[in-house]
Amino acid sequence: MVAAVFSRRTALLASRAAGRVNSATCLRSAVPRNSFPSFARYYADKSSLPSHTVVNMPALSPTMTAGNIGGWQKQPGDKVSPGDVLVEIETDKAQMDFEYQDEGILAKILLQTGEKDVGVGSPIAVMVGDAADVDAFKDFTVDDAGGKAATQTESKPEKTSESKEESKPSSPAPSAQESTSTGDRLQTSLEQLEGLGYAASAAARTLALEKGIPLKNIKGTGLGGRITEEDVQKYSGPTGGSGASAAASSGLVDQDIPISGMRKSIASRLQSSMQNSPHFYVSSSISVTKLLKLRTALNATAEGEYKLSVNDLIVKAVAVALKKHPNVNASWLESEGVIRQYGSVDVSVAVNTPVGLITPIVKAAHAKGLESISKEIIELATRARSGKLKPEEYQGGTFTVSNMGMNPAVSLFTAIINPPHAAILSVAAPKKVAIPGSDGGIEWDDQIAFTGSFDHRIVDGVAGAEFMRTLKKVVENPMEMLL
Repeated sequence: MVAAVFSRRTALLASRAAGRVNSATCLRSAVPRNSFPSFARYYADKSSLPSHTVVNMPALSPTMTAGNIGGWQKQPGDKVSPGDVLVEIETDKAQMDFEYQDEGILAKILLQTGEKDVGVGSPIAVMVGDAADVDAFKDFTVDDAGGKAATQTESKPEKTSESKEESKPSSPAPSAQESTSTGDRLQTSLEQLEGLGYAASAAARTLALEKGIPLKNIKGTGLGGRITEEDVQKYSGPTGGSGASAAASSGLVDQDIPISGMRKSIASRLQSSMQNSPHFYVSSSISVTKLLKLRTALNATAEGEYKLSVNDLIVKAVAVALKKHPNVNASWLESEGVIRQYGSVDVSVAVNTPVGLITPIVKAAHAKGLESISKEIIELATRARSGKLKPEEYQGGTFTVSNMGMNPAVSLFTAIINPPHAAILSVAAPKKVAIPGSDGGIEWDDQIAFTGSFDHRIVDGVAGAEFMRTLKKVVENPMEMLL
């Protein structure tokens, strides 16, 4: 039996290592360091095993209690340097890199790719200092490392009446976190391409997912047969998995797509929003002729430093309107007995990714210029599609903009409020509309149908209509963004 012996120095090193979890995967200031029991030093009982380090499942966000094991980037026997990506950890929102912060040799992978709902603090791997010690851990198991940590969703055995009498009063249990488990072994979004854990770079997996190419069909040319992004780009075979060839030869076939943790989270949140938030809708056809002219003029003088989109200007216009209507820039916080009106306008922008919709946040949009907003949206959207957003970059916000203007078939739509926001704005595609001209004839005007979805618990009908009136005024007279 392996005994865990912590000296003061070892405990300090473990604590420091835990605090150096990749900044791209967690917000250090928001999460206590004791939430990251990532490394524990173990020494063999009676010298039966060499000294080693057990790597535990880290907490990658303030609310994370469990995660899923994605692809291992190192294999037993591989040398690991500080900052190397050891494994990818999947939460309900993103797939994040877990960087190891010490030097060592990976001796044993305790939980394989696909393990689901692994509690924070559970042993996932063993590290040693000498490559000659790797073979000693061939039969080492999770139980040898102390066993898996319990998650908040696991049931606990009921205490006997005798133990209840002896037990001391304890603090209230933390509120349960939303479970994303389907009860089966995890199948990641990458594995849905009919591959089970093929060695591939993060960029290669993302590109394969976007193109619908099964990783098992690609021959890797990288180190140790690793699949690179170039391998995916050069692949010219059939896409879409084995069902594609069957469909081609025998007609249409059914396809069962496993429900990912992210998709389940989206479904749960939106279903809850429709059930608990009484929606009402206000639509307005707003002229964007002047807005488009302003965009063209600004881009013409940008000299390549930026390229504004229509959405960039709409986000700014929304921020200006929300500053004048703080009752819409708000949340219903029933547990606290308040409606919170936010001082900052943090606009969540809906971005479609290969594994589902996510809403990165442009914080303090009311205080930023168009160039800053444009660059920030591009950068956030790029990292959202590759699953590299930090939790604080998509959790929160005060208002959401959902823009389908890139699809000319969308003339009008309504969106479901992103809880706990008070409202969301739907933006359809621009269209030419005939209007009376100044000379009595007909002129053509560019218009977009904007629809606001409002939570009637927070926003009254008149207040929602007034917000839309202000937004219409700002969009149709875009120079007001400067005021």
